[in-house]
Amino acid sequence: MNYYVDERGYYGEFGGAYIPEMMQANIQELRDNYLNIIESEDFRNEFSSLLSEYAGRPSPLYYARRLSGRYSAHVYLKREDLNHTGAHKINNTIGQILIAKKLGKSRIIAETGAGQHGVAAATVCALMGMKCVVYMGKLDVDRQAPNVLRMKMLGAEVIPVTSGNMTLKDATNEAIRDWINNPSDTHYIIGSVVGPHPYPDLVARLQSVISEELRWQLREKTGREYPDYIIACVGGGSNASGSFYHYLNDENVRLVAVEAAGKGIESGETAATIAKGSPGIIHGSKTILMQNDDGQITEPYSVSAGLDYPGIGPMFAWLHKTRRVQFSSATDNEALEAAFLLTRLEGIIPALEPAHALAALGKLEFKPDDTVVVILSGRGDKDMAAYMKYMDERNL
Repeated sequence: MNYYVDERGYYGEFGGAYIPEMMQANIQELRDNYLNIIESEDFRNEFSSLLSEYAGRPSPLYYARRLSGRYSAHVYLKREDLNHTGAHKINNTIGQILIAKKLGKSRIIAETGAGQHGVAAATVCALMGMKCVVYMGKLDVDRQAPNVLRMKMLGAEVIPVTSGNMTLKDATNEAIRDWINNPSDTHYIIGSVVGPHPYPDLVARLQSVISEELRWQLREKTGREYPDYIIACVGGGSNASGSFYHYLNDENVRLVAVEAAGKGIESGETAATIAKGSPGIIHGSKTILMQNDDGQITEPYSVSAGLDYPGIGPMFAWLHKTRRVQFSSATDNEALEAAFLLTRLEGIIPALEPAHALAALGKLEFKPDDTVVVILSGRGDKDMAAYMKYMDERNL
């Protein structure tokens, strides 16, 4: 079974580039050049240097002793929250800004939900002296105010999007429109493994530094390169794609992707795409998305701004269909409870996104000698308002 993209840009039946004619030139330029660029020695050297000296990689693989005792297994946390800017997003933006330079671009656009990708894009634009425009849903602007301030401090222009439900889907729509109107000088740094080919493959390759590090870190700590489980949250799927990448063909490893169930899968307020979705086209690729009988997108909901996307990357649509990845979900309350449990047991405040992955620990049955890696994809500074509300409601 092939779990990686083929030469046409498909993962099995999913993927491709379903785009308007006005976008063809942009996508074709990227498709013709991205592999040659990222496989070149110059790129590899500069990418590796910036990941190490600027982003702070490798991110630690931390043995969570008290959490391990709680779940009767050996639980490790891959600490992407300790990267510069506070999440895994910096891996992708560093790689894509280097590609933009090679292509002669001088202006960067990006979409963002929780704000972590927007901050990472603004950060590398400041580093490279490029203009940065970030599209962000108005609802997310309001609930992720600290990240908005960080983007502006870094010199980015943040444009609130007021269409749709004013979240990630709508920000992506506006970023695509911008790129169509500014093809010559602009590169679009997509933040996840979504969009037309080659973006899903490009982002997965850049994020695969996570699983590349996991192999040697696990060998040092456990004597073998593979764990029994890797658990990651998934909206579009960028942190999960990078965490699973080098293990897709290793059947020894159970890969678990955790979606945001919101207020419940059957509540009508959810972002659990695999549970509620069907095949369709969104943002230029064929994948699984939430839609009604007429093919209109169903608005997603999650307390987590980074997971309320109505689709999923085409890689994950294929990994679901082939049963290579086990999909689970966690409600808002389950994610909040898991976040507070980690905080009280290990002294680590996670972002709401990986709190969904942490919630899956209580839904799986482990053997005492199992090695379990949870991808802690971001830190919780940006979510303090949601955490304070939760504490007030429960008198914590």
